Amino acid sequence: MTDRDEIADKIRKLIEPFNTKGTKISEETRFQQELEWDSLTVMDFVASVEDEFDILISMNRAAEIETVGQLIDAVEQLKSER
Repeated sequence: MTDRDEIADKIRKLIEPFNTKGTKISEETRFQQELEWDSLTVMDFVASVEDEFDILISMNRAAEIETVGQLIDAVEQLKSER
């Protein structure tokens, strides 16, 4: 399993408690459209991602992340910058 696969698995697990609609999660899943998250849910989720991976995601960067795949890419990059 690659580092990206491990990140993706962890992110999918972190999404579960917030996935109230039971949406099937893929890298193309959009947080706002498919999961219908409001800004408070997004902030709670971002905090859980930051805690899990010991990273900080800036507000500007978080605003640009629309899909699960983009989040995986961002986490991968932020982890490599540590």
